[in-house]
Amino acid sequence: MSLSTLFTIVMTLVLLRIFWLKIKDVSMKSESFKKLPAKDQLSVLKECLLNNPTTTNLQNLKEFGDKQGTNIDIESYKPFLKKQLELSRRKDALAEDNELFTAEAEWIDKIKPLEFEEAKLAKQENRFEDYILHSLEGVARLYSDQAILNELESLVQDYPKAKQLAQGYRDLMDLRDQSGADEESLKKLRTAKEAWEKDLLQVDVES
Repeated sequence: MSLSTLFTIVMTLVLLRIFWLKIKDVSMKSESFKKLPAKDQLSVLKECLLNNPTTTNLQNLKEFGDKQGTNIDIESYKPFLKKQLELSRRKDALAEDNELFTAEAEWIDKIKPLEFEEAKLAKQENRFEDYILHSLEGVARLYSDQAILNELESLVQDYPKAKQLAQGYRDLMDLRDQSGADEESLKKLRTAKEAWEKDLLQVDVES
């Protein structure tokens, strides 16, 4: 791998949305994966596809959807795979990589985390704190900026802190988009992200 390619990868990992990604690899056949709850399996499969867009990872997601009785339109994702292959052959494609990653994240976020189903059920059963917690857990498993902000803003009426969280995420976006790729900048970015995530999952409701 050339130095220019390595630099492009580093810049992409920092300046885009990919700082959210944690999963490196997965096998649907592994016992550890099979033991995960469905919501965690879905999260792993989506993240693997975003982290490593391949036909295999796309098909894994499709098979999971089929087992859950959910139709996932993988044909609409295949142009991204074609574009990814095209860009991998070029050394000057950082801007296009940015656009492609954004589009891939938006596609993946159309498959809503199963935590939102848990939140819906909790709301129907008048379990307010569970409703808020599951909603926020769902937000934590989104990748695209607009999807995250939309979900937080939809919660404001029921959970006023969501307005503060949305502003905190906008601040995080600014920090991310202005960040350098040096070690100190990366550390600052990770620390800010972790602080926001901790605040996100800290449910503050009036008793």
